[in-house]
Amino acid sequence: MLETRGNDFYLDGKKFNIYAGAVHYFRSFPEYWRDILLKLKLCGFNTVETYVCWNLHEMKEGEFDFSGNLDIVKFLETAKELGLYAIVRPGPYICSEWDFGGLPSWLLKDRNLRIRCMYQPYLDAVKRYYTELFRRISHLQYSNGGNIIAMQIENEYGSYGNDKNYLAYIRDLMLECGCTELLFTSDGAEDNMLSGGMLDGTLAVANFGSRVNEAFGTLRKYQPEGPLMCGEFWNGWFDHWGENAIHHSRAPEEVVAELKEMLKLDANFSFYMFHGGTNFGFNSGANNYGQYEPTVTSYDDDALLNEWGGYTRKYHEVRKVLLEHQGIAPTELPPEPELQNIGAVKLTQCASLLDSLDRIATKIESVNPECMEYYGQHGGLILYHKHLNGNYHGKLFLDGLADRAHIFINKELKGIIYRNDENNYITIDGLEGENDIDILVENMGRVNYGPNMLEGKGVRQIRINVQLLNNLDVYLIPLDNLNRLEYSGAKSCPEFLRGSFSAEPGKGCFVNMAGFGKGYVFVNGFNLGRYWNIGPQRSLYIPGVLLKDQNEVVVLELDGSTSDTVNISDRHDIGSGVSQSLLG
Repeated sequence: MLETRGNDFYLDGKKFNIYAGAVHYFRSFPEYWRDILLKLKLCGFNTVETYVCWNLHEMKEGEFDFSGNLDIVKFLETAKELGLYAIVRPGPYICSEWDFGGLPSWLLKDRNLRIRCMYQPYLDAVKRYYTELFRRISHLQYSNGGNIIAMQIENEYGSYGNDKNYLAYIRDLMLECGCTELLFTSDGAEDNMLSGGMLDGTLAVANFGSRVNEAFGTLRKYQPEGPLMCGEFWNGWFDHWGENAIHHSRAPEEVVAELKEMLKLDANFSFYMFHGGTNFGFNSGANNYGQYEPTVTSYDDDALLNEWGGYTRKYHEVRKVLLEHQGIAPTELPPEPELQNIGAVKLTQCASLLDSLDRIATKIESVNPECMEYYGQHGGLILYHKHLNGNYHGKLFLDGLADRAHIFINKELKGIIYRNDENNYITIDGLEGENDIDILVENMGRVNYGPNMLEGKGVRQIRINVQLLNNLDVYLIPLDNLNRLEYSGAKSCPEFLRGSFSAEPGKGCFVNMAGFGKGYVFVNGFNLGRYWNIGPQRSLYIPGVLLKDQNEVVVLELDGSTSDTVNISDRHDIGSGVSQSLLG
């Protein structure tokens, strides 16, 4: 098994260096795992590292799912077949620009919830999750003949808290559930983060993307002896909606320079990310440091392999250094993923969202407005309906809005409020007699990092001036049953737009959303994720495994479009012009 001796790792009694790359099984499809992992191996890495996404494995409390692209056992077994070791980071919190940092949204139904500390209801939920997870993966530990050589305790805990009792509890729970491999903590290479996140008697590793000697110097202040390891070497970065006109990128030359510094120190590392993949569906997270910043759908992350598994110049430059350092002769690489050009696809059918509530929403009578998590909803939209009788004028306030609301009076759009706007209200003209108010709220991703994570999606209260609106009809719209829609030719935003196209199964492509405002795209019932015309991302990835000879595309347009046609091609626009895979 893997152990530490002095400043080195030893595996089966022989000195060993961990050269890992992060690949998240849940951001891709099983059909692509072998190809991605083989490219990891042929690039000179010996280990794959992955988080485990509790929120998808236990979408409903007490009900677990480890099938399809959640089949972590198959993912790890595939890595083992290719001769790769594995590092597993089971959370329970994973950050990862992932919705709620990987914590299940149903936790938020508890009004007194506290996370990542010794709050007993949270610990009970974690214990149930860990028991189920370890029951499935324990046989894949190295001491049991598998390839898992190490596991992480929590994740960058020093960026959140300093409850050492909690960290010790997570460590002991992992041992109780059958963990036999090396345990470690992982934190940013800063004094306060290491001070809060380290655990006595446990190996600590540091996360950083530059200034190798400085970062390891900080780690050495707190851990004078032990293998040097960068738990997350940030060779790229992620994007927020509206943050920048271009996709974050990092020059291969910068990455290689830092890599060479780590190799000079005989250090160990994990490239974050080797392959980023995609935040399909409602899985993108968000940041909130005083202003809400939702993450885009693409998790390309400027990684060594791009979003669809194609090579980049960074891949080839890193590969050259790693292979030369280990004295490994390069071998032929697998071919690029096949892409296809479909062309223009006209969306010929329409269905009004407001007129379709009886088909795709669940109606609940509620005395007060509550967040979607309170009603047991994970993602999508929530609509608050109030039939108002009387004479009203002034301002309609949405207190505690999370995240973006369309306000309708008698089905006429009166305004859109985003939580970052200066004002959380619209002015209403005199309402006399009977009127219907509909407030459609979009969940744009739960905060995944920092102190502002405990937030439900929807509105906390609705009021006209100082008068609260009570006794509402609440419609839960998870967008998971669009097959129940009835289409016509009439346009009425927000609306579902449907078209069809022919394709070659197995070949990927990208749907460009030029001419559209904000919303979601579904292909053959699968939610590709969010689009928004503020960028930087302009197109969405369609994995080839989703495609058939004849295909359906459905666009939920929330703000209104200037086009009735999407373009599906072999070119991906994620903000830095058009990105293409590189052979070379």
